[in-house]
Amino acid sequence: MDIISGQVVKGMPLVKEGDDLASMIMERFALQDNDLVCIASTIVSKSEGRVRGLARYRPGPVALRLAGRLRSDPRFVQAVLEESREILIETPFLLTVTKFGHVGVNAGIDNSNAGPGRILLLPEDPMASAERIRIAMPEDCAVIVTDTCGRPFRCGVAGVAIGWAGIGAVRDWRGEFDLEGRALAITQEAIVDEIAAMANFLMGEGDDGTPVVIFRGLDYPKEGGRLFRPREMDVIRARLGDHRP
Repeated sequence: MDIISGQVVKGMPLVKEGDDLASMIMERFALQDNDLVCIASTIVSKSEGRVRGLARYRPGPVALRLAGRLRSDPRFVQAVLEESREILIETPFLLTVTKFGHVGVNAGIDNSNAGPGRILLLPEDPMASAERIRIAMPEDCAVIVTDTCGRPFRCGVAGVAIGWAGIGAVRDWRGEFDLEGRALAITQEAIVDEIAAMANFLMGEGDDGTPVVIFRGLDYPKEGGRLFRPREMDVIRARLGDHRP
């Protein structure tokens, strides 16, 4: 039986704009073919210069209106609007669709670990980020860029994948059979999210300073599947309405 392991990469330094994440990881971990590298979006964003000062934002009428309802900084709300292509919920928080398709609170913008008066945006194109890191590694590895996200009907956040390369997003079980011999008709397993959740568990959410986890021994598809549900198939979004920022 194959042994599956997940190991935190120790000794990662504080990341700044322009840093080569692939080199940082390879200096601290001996990668092998088929390893799966999970990287927190925070350090991907920092390496890509996605830290912003709130002072640069000039709130417009929509931001001012929403900030009043939310009792939030209008500059922060303006930043959320600029990173979003659609607002799904306006109160008691902003639930938005980012420009790359991810649904999350405040467009995934983080105001922790960025410094006073500064915010950290998600990577502009996490799929491209994952691919750049993957091709910079000589080994044939897969890469997942992770973030944390709240979940409907459940307390607590969990890790999710916002970008990936070298791995299929979804394992499709349709056409396979259950233990009683019945054909599966609808089961599609979001494996990149499952792996991201475990990686987040190992990374921790505080000051651990361990934003990279390597999984070894996983049997994963190299390609296939779609993670973000198309609008025409999304019954939840249809009932929330459509608010353009």
